[in-house]
Amino acid sequence: MARRSFWAWGTEDDEPTMTQVEEAARRAGERWGITIEPVPPPKIEEIELRTPRATVPEKLRGFCTTETFDRARHTYGKSFADSVRAYRREFANPPDVVAYPRSEEEVVAVLEWCDQQGHTAIPWGGGSSVVGGLDVPADSPAAVSINLERMNRVLEVDATSRAARIQAGALGPEIEEQLRPHGLTLRHYPQSFEWSALGGWIATRSGGHYATNHTHIDDFVESVRMVTPRGAWESRRLPGSGAGPSPDRLAIGSEGILGIITEAWMRVQARPVFRASAGVRFPTWESGYDAARAIVQSKLWPANCRLLDPQEAQNAAGADGSYALLVLGFESGDLPQGEFLHQALRIAREAGGTVPEDEIVIKDDQGAPGEAGRQGAVGAWRNAFIRAPYARNINSGLGTVGDTFETSMTWDRWPEFDRNVRAAVNDALKRVCGEGTLTCRFTHVYPDGPAPYYTYAGPGKRGGEIEMWWEVKQAALEAVWANGGTVTHHHAVGRDHRPWYDRQRPDLFADALRAAKKAVDPKAILNPGVLIDP
Repeated sequence: MARRSFWAWGTEDDEPTMTQVEEAARRAGERWGITIEPVPPPKIEEIELRTPRATVPEKLRGFCTTETFDRARHTYGKSFADSVRAYRREFANPPDVVAYPRSEEEVVAVLEWCDQQGHTAIPWGGGSSVVGGLDVPADSPAAVSINLERMNRVLEVDATSRAARIQAGALGPEIEEQLRPHGLTLRHYPQSFEWSALGGWIATRSGGHYATNHTHIDDFVESVRMVTPRGAWESRRLPGSGAGPSPDRLAIGSEGILGIITEAWMRVQARPVFRASAGVRFPTWESGYDAARAIVQSKLWPANCRLLDPQEAQNAAGADGSYALLVLGFESGDLPQGEFLHQALRIAREAGGTVPEDEIVIKDDQGAPGEAGRQGAVGAWRNAFIRAPYARNINSGLGTVGDTFETSMTWDRWPEFDRNVRAAVNDALKRVCGEGTLTCRFTHVYPDGPAPYYTYAGPGKRGGEIEMWWEVKQAALEAVWANGGTVTHHHAVGRDHRPWYDRQRPDLFADALRAAKKAVDPKAILNPGVLIDP
């Protein structure tokens, strides 16, 4: 495998060529009616970092490094601002040391060193944070990024209970590759699947493949083991328990402020054999979300129930912009799914949807032709979804503004919420960028409400695009907050969302979280500034 890129999504092979950058600049310039001068992608030889402010002790030198490439790669996550700064060759605040522990004992050793010396410790799984969750605090005297990528094994499989004990540094593809010989799958597919790790999924309460029913990583966690400066904790492995507040639930979503997750028992399932999918067209966005609500409230539990507004359907699924598209999919390792799809299509048609015959694919036996979810508009959307993170590699140097934000809202307030958020963001785009586009899709659908995912873009000013992005992002999150939504549905809080998270969570809960942090991390070395100020 090619080496991971120090700045781009994926490997060095995924870094754009100058020809690709020039073509992207031409297209963006035509779209916005401006001239964009292409800038070459950065090279590691161009990057100069400050001298490390920490000296690695002899006993840790076998798995710790201060090399420029490693420190540069661990400076940023993958947010819009991260990508732009990296493309600009701006690495003003890198970690001083990068640790690659190969065992829990080495995690303990490096954490003890950080605790003794007062170094900031930043847990690092796949490096895919889009909310400033990996940043070195500006006031940190020294910082150590702790990358668990060498702890990437499936350690144990319980086929009877359908569970597996997995090390926290395992990336999505590594988990699936090791479960495949057992005929099992974790089947958790966030958009960052290729370059995000189990520990990061748990620490950030990742949202994955399933649009209904089992959606968040919470649903798959059976028990968690986490190392803290005060020692390790591990919950008892059980299918369920009513014994007080759950220790697992304190680790899930903790974003690295309490400890470093080293392994977890995860619920797994039989690999899907039976699949059925269809793309349903709706004349209006409104009729589409009425159908999505009716389907999910019927408790059919489709694996995929993603609604794209007309502009999103045009951008991501090759539609003509005249209809909203509902992407439906069912899958199982045990039971044929065709009848479930037909029931969902009946509900969708009653809500005004139409279903082209070539958009229906049912694979109810292993010999059936075709692959459900890979044809027509549904297949086009799937391909665009998988490739979306790679597009930022090219767009980061164009000087344009573009990002996403996601939330959730109950059905009764959803129409007004959507109108108000769209109005606020479109106004911000016009004010900040002069013009812009805003689209929406549902990533997850619950019986009591959808999780909308908005995408915006506009022309920017090279050198000022981060400030422009932040102004639009603030307007978006203020609108989400003012209209009753959550600051984040599955992208985590990090540092970028802190101002709104502070308002969303109860003050007494913040006090309780600070007390928990003081109990396990008395010197507040773990990810200070994320979720709370110690």
